[in-house]
Amino acid sequence: MERLKVEVIINASSGPGHDTEVQQHLAQAFKAAGVEPQISLARSGAEVIKLAQRAVRSDAETIVAAGGDGTVSSVAATVVESGKALGVLPFGTMNHFAKDLHIPLDLEGALETIIAGHEARVDVGEVNGHSFINNSSLGLYPGIVHERQKQQRLGWGKWPAFIWAALAVLRRYPFLDIRVGVDGKELRSRTPFVFIGNNEYEMERLTIGSRACLDKGELSLYMTIRTGRLGLIRLALRALLGGLRQEKDFLAMCTKEIWIGTKHKRVRVALDGEVTVMEPPLHYRVRPGALRVLAPPQRPANDQEQG
Repeated sequence: MERLKVEVIINASSGPGHDTEVQQHLAQAFKAAGVEPQISLARSGAEVIKLAQRAVRSDAETIVAAGGDGTVSSVAATVVESGKALGVLPFGTMNHFAKDLHIPLDLEGALETIIAGHEARVDVGEVNGHSFINNSSLGLYPGIVHERQKQQRLGWGKWPAFIWAALAVLRRYPFLDIRVGVDGKELRSRTPFVFIGNNEYEMERLTIGSRACLDKGELSLYMTIRTGRLGLIRLALRALLGGLRQEKDFLAMCTKEIWIGTKHKRVRVALDGEVTVMEPPLHYRVRPGALRVLAPPQRPANDQEQG
């Protein structure tokens, strides 16, 4: 009987993936389950994409992304066009996508999830032809990432570079003059940031930054309106303590499609933590159920509350 085949793409800079013992353990676990793995190690983000493109041309049924959200997003953007299934080994720092799908964060649990083969269909967000599985943003965050990457190229560690970049960008505190088209209406605003989620994000209290589902077929839009530094701190406190959605300077809504225009000819856009430059107008849309992903069966919401 021919073995099932999987392609495993490991980001060498994420978690334990570069460890030879971990790679050997992965190979042994897959083979013990009757699965033939092809394990590849990527040394850069560009190599992750290159390996993913090669993997979708292979006869493997499943492509496994081993890394953080950026790695998973890069592989998913390639896999979604192929119709193959995505597996996730969450080796990153935050692992938002894995958490929202209740994929175990430990190696053994994540492996068992892939081997079990239970498949879910999740939505994919898209802006001007670029895919994202978590979120996209304009304004402060892409600026911070851009500055952080500059400092990392100078030899700084990731977190010291991030802190320095955040302070530098917040000191400048640039605003975007934008036009937002949604549900047949146009909103003009001057804002420090715009956040677009693949499905609705929790924005308050202990569940902030999480999603209850990834298959509702909608985008979420969050933005502040003419908010200065002190106002941004106030909104952050409201997010932690509750009542953010009642703030008059904070806009939150869900929709299927968003158009964003600006006077700038080019604008930095963050996609799942990676920054690219695009030409406005930015056209955001959702692709319902476009991605096949291996994840644990989801319990109904009322069962989760009782558990």
